[in-house]
Amino acid sequence: MKHRIARYINVNGRLMDLSCPQVMGILNVTPDSFYAGSRKQTEEEIAARAQQILAEGGSIIDIGAYSSRANAEHISAEEEMKRLRNGLEIIGREHPDAVLSVDTFRADVARMCVEEYGVAIVNDIAAGNMDTEMFSTIARLGVPYIMMHMQGTPQNMQQHPHYEDVLREVLYYFSEKIQRLRDMGVKDIILDPGFGFGKTIEHNYELLNQMEEFAIFELPLLVGVSRKSMIYKLLGITPEEALNGTTVLHTIALMKGANILRVHDVKEAVEAVRLTTAMREQSSASL
Repeated sequence: MKHRIARYINVNGRLMDLSCPQVMGILNVTPDSFYAGSRKQTEEEIAARAQQILAEGGSIIDIGAYSSRANAEHISAEEEMKRLRNGLEIIGREHPDAVLSVDTFRADVARMCVEEYGVAIVNDIAAGNMDTEMFSTIARLGVPYIMMHMQGTPQNMQQHPHYEDVLREVLYYFSEKIQRLRDMGVKDIILDPGFGFGKTIEHNYELLNQMEEFAIFELPLLVGVSRKSMIYKLLGITPEEALNGTTVLHTIALMKGANILRVHDVKEAVEAVRLTTAMREQSSASL
């Protein structure tokens, strides 16, 4: 395991070094996310979840109001904004210094969250493919941008995912988009391979096995595998039973260069980061 190079992103005027892996806690203000334990809708639930993420060592809260699970119901931008305003007002009141990320593919929603609520990061599952204004909006806002690879849309992505060479196609997808963003002046770009988004179980494990190849871009890497079907379907269990498998994959991802883990279970992910970091530091000290 190689010693990591310092890799900073600017979050609300402060530098966050992603060479020390960060844990992003999921807060879904939705009624239909695939993992029931992540759905928070009442004021008490939202406040308690935000508090839990921070207390357990999460450094970023990722709030989402549009379920991106396979075959999810499509909701309007107005409904997405209404859900987000409610959640962001509660978090802002209870935890004004928390680093917030918004999980949205809509440029208008991203702009509202950044300009009105001080959200620091935009997390886009569609990498601009579902809203042509997203890249120019990110360039104007000047915030870090997480772009994920997805084949298709949440409504159809798991119907017939097909690749000739999944790693090569995902790398090419990112290379084109990175160049476009750079040409527009976007500085802080984070890549998410999109585990479970338009990919079979085999595609997911092929990407995870070759994750070191993403280092070619010299950009931070976010991994989102928490309680996903690549774990529970392979093991023949439910999402509620998939914590152990999630921790195994988090450990592998960290050893292969993950800079951010996007998770449901913050405490366990933070422990995985601490243990793998201790091993890496010991390895570096012995060189």
